[in-house]
Amino acid sequence: MRRIAVIGLGRFGMALSRELASSGAQVLAIDRSANLVNELKDDVDVAVRLDSTDETALASQEIARFDVCVVAIGENFEAALLTAVILGRLNVPRVICRAQTEFHAEIFRQIGAHEVIQPETQSGGDLARKLANPHLEDFISLADGFTLIELRAPKEFHGQTLLTLGLRTTYHVNLVAIKRPVPTGDSEEQAEREIVSVPNPDNVIQPNDILVVVGSDDALARLPKE
Repeated sequence: MRRIAVIGLGRFGMALSRELASSGAQVLAIDRSANLVNELKDDVDVAVRLDSTDETALASQEIARFDVCVVAIGENFEAALLTAVILGRLNVPRVICRAQTEFHAEIFRQIGAHEVIQPETQSGGDLARKLANPHLEDFISLADGFTLIELRAPKEFHGQTLLTLGLRTTYHVNLVAIKRPVPTGDSEEQAEREIVSVPNPDNVIQPNDILVVVGSDDALARLPKE
């Protein structure tokens, strides 16, 4: 079982703690506010009121034995920064810091945070990407500039084989899988279920297909959007 500590129980930290607990992780939740700790205490393994800028207090929770510690402190950057420094001194295996600006993110990186997240920026970028491409179903960022996406097959792909389309040569992307609905004999509402088909050159793209494609962001942006 993964042991994860979340420091800072604002909206982000609270939601993260609950989601981690419901996913089966062992969660230690920490905040200065007694009200926030009391609000969460029944949803996680341990909820503790303490000042995370107090190294002795953090060490008393055996924080170094946790697999990951997320510094989710939002408004008080000084407290978040000092907490991250202390976690480094205590040899926490993995420290993830929430940053509200790119400047703050760079400072966290400079002091040795293993990962920095910017939830507001990332969620805004995710929404923009989906609004710009209405065919986009889902996506996973793999590395800087490369993404795996799921998109509904564009109309101009319908009825064509993968060999004819030449996705790799024409669009410089790779098709990983096809998610294709198949009839089950149930009512209209439950008439389909998705299966994953490993593609081969003779596969014909059908109107209801979901294509799982990987490539550079520039190449993916050039895929048909209608």
